[in-house]
Amino acid sequence: MIATRILSLVALPVLFASVLAAQTPPEDLPQPTRGTQLPLSGRTVQPGSVETIQTPTAGGPQTVNTINSTVQVTGAYGGSVLSAPAAGALLNLSLDEALRRGLEYNLGAVDFTQATRQAQALARVSRSNLLPNVTSDLLVAEQQTDLAALGFTSIPFPPGLSFPTVIGPYHYFDLRAGVSQSVFDLTRLRNYRAAQEDTRSVRFAAEDARDLIALAVTGGYLEVIASTARIASTRAQVDTALATYQQAVDRHNAGLNARIDVTRTEVELRTQQQRLIAVENQFAKQKIVLARLIGLPPGQEFNLTDTLPFAPLEHLTLDQALQRAYTYRADLKGADAQVHAAETARQAAVAERYPTVEVAGDYGVIGSSPVSSHGTFGVSGSVRFPIFQGGRVQADVEQADAALQQRRAEYSDTRGRIDADVRSAFLDLNSAANEVSVAEGNRTLAAETLTQARDRFTAGVADTLEVVQAQEAVASAEQDYIAALFSHNLAKASLARAMGQAGANMKQFLGRP
Repeated sequence: MIATRILSLVALPVLFASVLAAQTPPEDLPQPTRGTQLPLSGRTVQPGSVETIQTPTAGGPQTVNTINSTVQVTGAYGGSVLSAPAAGALLNLSLDEALRRGLEYNLGAVDFTQATRQAQALARVSRSNLLPNVTSDLLVAEQQTDLAALGFTSIPFPPGLSFPTVIGPYHYFDLRAGVSQSVFDLTRLRNYRAAQEDTRSVRFAAEDARDLIALAVTGGYLEVIASTARIASTRAQVDTALATYQQAVDRHNAGLNARIDVTRTEVELRTQQQRLIAVENQFAKQKIVLARLIGLPPGQEFNLTDTLPFAPLEHLTLDQALQRAYTYRADLKGADAQVHAAETARQAAVAERYPTVEVAGDYGVIGSSPVSSHGTFGVSGSVRFPIFQGGRVQADVEQADAALQQRRAEYSDTRGRIDADVRSAFLDLNSAANEVSVAEGNRTLAAETLTQARDRFTAGVADTLEVVQAQEAVASAEQDYIAALFSHNLAKASLARAMGQAGANMKQFLGRP
């Protein structure tokens, strides 16, 4: 009996410690919440770029230097996901359908869709730090304790009494639910608000990507239209050169002109045939580029149904375009959201100096078995006062402030870039409209010159040199007109992108109903 009581007195603390450990599992000491540090630059998602570029092209002896406009597409914007596993029947492709496919299948749009999802997930992670954390645990233990290992062998006992060095096995179970909640933590709250602003900025970046995709697809569509016109014009020049060559052969056979006139016209014919091969090859390559932009499967044949003739853009002033750009440009809205995110992140870093309040509680049943158990609970509250952290908070504030100043600089740069985009597009638009007018008149004059030269050759008062020169002037005038018309339409598309909401306004700017 005495040995049993001694055993109980000795084992009770051990058992109590075991049960207490099961009821309230040890936890790490809570670490202070730190403000989320944003990257120095807010331009974190860059799948590529789409921009209108202009390069001077030297003309021949009968032409002046012209400006060759094109859309340069780099990065993910030049690719796409396939809209179908394999090519199908011949597709009649309108500009509307091309824009719809581009906005759905272009790789730039896909990238920003996933970037938006990721930003939303990060915001949800920040929000989870503000919500209660509820857990549930079920512990079932079967335990045997070695008291000798705990140092109980040195306890003196009366002679004849033995002390058991091992107790158990004994068992118990613990079913418990716990909840913890941050009651007051400004750093966590501001981290969540900064994450929300980051999500907004990514959404605006996705909208801006749609405008860039609209510009890229429209530019690719216009390139194919221009190549189609170049093929038609070059084929007409081949037919004209062939007729002139046949006329020269007939006159030579009749003894009315020298052999050099036949050779000269034959050279011109072969030159035009060579140009036709080149423009047909360029046409096929530009169709491949357009197909890649909008997700058509490899080998898919298609025809364009829109021709987009010359249509001047009226009733829009530069000031109106600038105001609309400042209102609707998604990249400017995204830059503004990045500034707000950086401001909130800095506030979160400052809030690391403030006290935080947390509460926690748990309730459960514990006992040797489910039928012989008793409910237990615990409630605790803690207030943490940061006193000295080795300058870490100040370092966090300075880092967040650096990001804030960079975001503000990027916002100012974006606003200036928008102003430059609109003004440049207006200059290109006015210049291209004037080029179309001049090229139209030059094309008419060149055609009249060719007619007169052929009549003079037929009358025997001129040789084929005059005819060949006139034909070259016609070919150059046709190419200049096609290039000017393409540049004008491209300038309107660039202005639509510069003003924002290009996907919705592109048809209106290009004069489509």
